[in-house]
Amino acid sequence: MSVKLKRVLTHKTKLLAKLCGVAALSATAGLAQAEDPIKVGFVYVGPTGDAGWTYAHDEGRKFVEANMGDMVETTYVESVAEGADGERVIRQLAAKGHDLIFTTSFGYMNPTLKVAKKFPKVKFEHASGYKRNKNMGTYFTRAYQGRYLTGLIAGKMTESNVLGYVASFPIPEVIRGINAFTKGAREVNPDVQVKVVWASTWYDPAKEREAAETLILQGADVLTQHTDSAAVIQAAEAKGKYAIGYHSDMSLYGQKAHLTATVHNWGPLYLEKAQAVANGTWESKDLWPGIAEGTTDLAPLHADIPADVQEMVMAKKAALKEGTIRVFDGPIVNQAGETMVAKGATMEDGDLLGFNWYVAGVEGKLPQN
Repeated sequence: MSVKLKRVLTHKTKLLAKLCGVAALSATAGLAQAEDPIKVGFVYVGPTGDAGWTYAHDEGRKFVEANMGDMVETTYVESVAEGADGERVIRQLAAKGHDLIFTTSFGYMNPTLKVAKKFPKVKFEHASGYKRNKNMGTYFTRAYQGRYLTGLIAGKMTESNVLGYVASFPIPEVIRGINAFTKGAREVNPDVQVKVVWASTWYDPAKEREAAETLILQGADVLTQHTDSAAVIQAAEAKGKYAIGYHSDMSLYGQKAHLTATVHNWGPLYLEKAQAVANGTWESKDLWPGIAEGTTDLAPLHADIPADVQEMVMAKKAALKEGTIRVFDGPIVNQAGETMVAKGATMEDGDLLGFNWYVAGVEGKLPQN
């Protein structure tokens, strides 16, 4: 063999080895990439220890971790103000390589949409909103179904016929809950009146408790809330009244007072979305599951609730699950006595999402945003 031929063969051997090495490295890198966990971020309006809204969402995050294991890596940022702060945090999560970001408060809607348009490869899910994009979906629970059921309980448990409702902001979501609760209460007790105090906050235990105590002074003996802490439950416990929680089972904060609560179970929905991103099947959708899907439910019922009332509530829950009744079936009249939904008709989702009036039985005027 000539020296020249030997050099050519040696060169080809080295080149082949190098190419094989590159191929092996590429295959290994591809395998590692395929096994890399997806990064999922959560933006919370309150602290994870609020016992309510944010606590329930964080339980959903933990459910994803428990079910996906090494396939997922989650991050959360708590107590993020709506508006400019929200946009900043959402953008930071997107820039840090998160594949999916859940923004869990109504006031994050526009900031989420703005960031989504700048990060088209990131998937976004916004809770309780109505604006979507190719890479931004929306979701919520039919919490008003639980509100209706708790209204049935309140209407049966009150002795003063005055029910108190601590509310956050006059947006359709909150108004829908007030009306569902009132409708349930007056279905079993037509003499009931529902008084509302607006706390103008999602989470401020001091304000929430002050609002609850104001309602008690006005004669309310059963309270409920659309705020995020357990302060309403604690106020009722201290004053010897009943209360109905929201977002999660709050009985720990008032075992004598806590009749039940409308609870959210976000875990399965969050898991479904995260798995869809992981396997490339995610789509922008508007999801609104409720009792039928298990996303909305009731906390355990207090022993003080009579057996016949418990049976009635469970029967109504079953009917809602089966779809044989709907919360806002007519006839429904407003505060002025005008028929808003005729007998035999029902409110459709579009109308529910735009609720801007009170049903009969709610006292006071609806604040203007």
